[in-house]
Amino acid sequence: MGLWKVWSFTSRFNSSKRTNTILQHLTMSKHTDAAAEVLLERKGCAGVITLNRPKFLNALNLSMIQQIYPQLKKWEQDPETFLIIMKGAGEKAFCAGGDIRVISENTKTNPKMVQDFFREEYMLNNAIDSCLKPYIALIHGITMGGGVGLSVHGQFRVATEKSLFAMPETAIGLFPDVGGGYFLPRLQGKLGYFLALTGFRLKGRDVYTAGIATHFVDSEKLGMLEDDLLALNSPSKENIADVLETYHTKSKIDQDKSFILEEHMDKINSWFSANTVEEIIENLQQDGSSFALEQLKVINKMSPTSLKITLRQLMEGSSKTLPEVLTMEYRLSQACIF
Repeated sequence: MGLWKVWSFTSRFNSSKRTNTILQHLTMSKHTDAAAEVLLERKGCAGVITLNRPKFLNALNLSMIQQIYPQLKKWEQDPETFLIIMKGAGEKAFCAGGDIRVISENTKTNPKMVQDFFREEYMLNNAIDSCLKPYIALIHGITMGGGVGLSVHGQFRVATEKSLFAMPETAIGLFPDVGGGYFLPRLQGKLGYFLALTGFRLKGRDVYTAGIATHFVDSEKLGMLEDDLLALNSPSKENIADVLETYHTKSKIDQDKSFILEEHMDKINSWFSANTVEEIIENLQQDGSSFALEQLKVINKMSPTSLKITLRQLMEGSSKTLPEVLTMEYRLSQACIF
C-alpha cells in the first residue's frame, strides 16, 4: 500500500511536471511564432507568407529566405493549396530590401554567408517566377531592392496608395539585382533604365501605371481583398484574377491622376537610349531643362562604377531569360562585394 502511494504520488508529480513542461513549451512556441521573422500559414485555400520584421521594414535576411523557399515549393505541389499570398507585417513596408547591415558586417568575417544570401535569394526570385500556383504579392508600403525581387516576378502584384517603389542600388555601390536586369528593360520605353540609374521613387498608383504592379487597391480594402481570396473554393487562375479585378475597378484613389513621369517620357526615352553613361550625362547636360538638370544632379551622386555596371546589366538582360539574368547578377554581386 505504501509503495502504491509512493508510485501514485510520483506519477502525479511526473504528470504535473510533464503538463507544466508542455504548457511551458506551448508558451515558448507561441512566443517564438510571434517573434518569428517570417510567418508561413495555411489559410483557407491559400498559403500565406508574412514577412514579420516590421521594425526593420521587413528587410530580408538569409534565415527568412531559407524558410520561404522550401515552403513555397511544398505549397506548389500541394493539391489543397490553390494560391500563394506574400505580404509584409505592419503598415510601413512590404519589404525595404535585403538586410544590408548584416551583409556588410559579414563580408569579411563570414564571406560564405554573403555568398549564400545572394545565391539563395536569386533562387527564390526564380522560384517565384516559375511558381505553378498563382502568386499574389501585396506590395503595400515600401517595396525596394529585395522586396521587388519577392514581388515583381509573381503573377499578380497589388499596389496601394501607400506603395513606394524604388531600386536605389546605384547609390550604395551595387546594381539593381534580384532580376532587375530582366524586368527593368521590359518596362515601357526606357523607363526601367531611368529608374535603375537614378533610383527614382514611384508612389501609389504610379507603381501600377509603370507596370510594376498588376492591380491597384485602396489600402483600407486590402484586408477584405485577402479575406475574399482566402474564401475562394478551389479557385482557378481566372477566379483569382476576377476578384483582383473587381477590387481594382472599384478603387477611385488617384484614378484620374496622370503618371508622374508622363510629360517627361519622350525625353527619358531619348536620353536613356544612349549606349554609355557618358552619353546619357551629355544628353542631360545638352537638354538643360530643370528636370534634366535635376536627374543629372542625382546621377552625379551615384557610384560611377555602379552606373556603368547597371547600364550594361540592363542592355545584356533585355535579351536574356530570367534564369540567365540571375546567373549574371550573381556573378556581378560577388565581383562588387569581394
